[in-house]
Amino acid sequence: MAQKPSIPKGTRDFNPEQVAKRHYIFNTIRGAFETFGFQPIETPSFENSETLMGKYGDEGDRLIFKILNSGDYLAKVDEQAYANRDSLKLTSNISEKALRYDLTVPFARYVVQHQNEIEFPFKRYQIQPVWRADRPQKGRFREFYQCDADVVGSKSLWQEVEFIQLYDTVFSTLKLEGVTIKINNRKILSGIAEVIGASDKLIDFTVALDKLDKIGEEKVKEEMLSKGISEEGISKLQPLFTLSGSFESQIESLKTILSSSAEGTKGIEELAFINEAISELGLKTATLQLDVTLARGLNYYTGAIFEVAAPKTVQMGSIGGGGRYDDLTSIFGKPDTSGVGISFGLDRIYLVLEELGLFPETVTKNVEVLFINFGDREALYCLKAIKELRSAGIHTELYPDAAKMRKQMDHANKRNIPFVVLVGEEEVASNTYTLKNMVSGEQFKVSLSELVNHLK
Repeated sequence: MAQKPSIPKGTRDFNPEQVAKRHYIFNTIRGAFETFGFQPIETPSFENSETLMGKYGDEGDRLIFKILNSGDYLAKVDEQAYANRDSLKLTSNISEKALRYDLTVPFARYVVQHQNEIEFPFKRYQIQPVWRADRPQKGRFREFYQCDADVVGSKSLWQEVEFIQLYDTVFSTLKLEGVTIKINNRKILSGIAEVIGASDKLIDFTVALDKLDKIGEEKVKEEMLSKGISEEGISKLQPLFTLSGSFESQIESLKTILSSSAEGTKGIEELAFINEAISELGLKTATLQLDVTLARGLNYYTGAIFEVAAPKTVQMGSIGGGGRYDDLTSIFGKPDTSGVGISFGLDRIYLVLEELGLFPETVTKNVEVLFINFGDREALYCLKAIKELRSAGIHTELYPDAAKMRKQMDHANKRNIPFVVLVGEEEVASNTYTLKNMVSGEQFKVSLSELVNHLK
């Protein structure tokens, strides 16, 4: 007996209903992107390894799916590396390409490669799958879609303001209330590290600080001490551990904490500018919140950092994020090109909408009318009407086989098709159609024009 087939962990099949719901989210996000002036691009599913490796830190490098070279991939292997089981050296010998880890680094490559064709500032959006060799869990998959929007070629903070509005527009259109857009600034984190004398331990410091909500103040302090941050420096952080209140009150507290840091002060000014603009413009459903523990993507973020939290009624990680990356394109030989972008986590947004029952019923609407097949002569007659109905935008289908009528009617019921059309010898002779409402059971004879008008 053949073994039942399966798919790799962290990947999924999608049935017609799920695909329809995913397209609803895609179309909502795509519509907002285009309304805000973003243009679509696409990049290959795999890149040269050198394009991706070293751009996401050590952890990111481990999560990149490598592609074995075609043919005899062991032919070029260094014998010494093979004997020593030197995985890093072996990998570079047997794999020259890798599946993309995100859409941001490929976009940076795209900008540099096509810089002479691009009109800057360049606003692009991209909706494509990415792959990560991560441990699968709820809301975390090895293959998933990212929906990104970026602007390159402008240092204006109005871009950050617009991205916050873009997030708000998408989530309000999806009827998803209670979303929190968290914001921080890399300059503030650098300023804090400077004030406590730990500028050389910025990553260690921020990784520990990021765990404040999860492990508590004392454990965070213990981790910082273990990373070589002095007790004196940690004592200066005390106001941060209790930082709360409104955006404005947190800004005022940060001004005191970072008064001796020019870098930190610059970060405060940038956040204050963004908050004042959003306060003036207003948001429909989302809330903007300052979170000084937010430290995602420090390897390339240089200014604002975003993370979007789902409503508190749902147990889910972030459903979006992004930030400013003034130096990203320099890794491909194009310095001084400022960029800022955000991403929507499609799969997590799907799970949130599903849990809260926010998908409209019309999203999964499929075939509206099924023509029952009584034989070839009747089927040909039906197809002439089907052609007219489809031209009118009505989703229509002919049952392909002249099977028993009960089987065809059961098929319509199982697929929740609301109407069926029956055409026998009498209907062909009188040039009419019998329309049956599958919900009420009512049926009546109509002409082709009446059929089209009724179903529209």
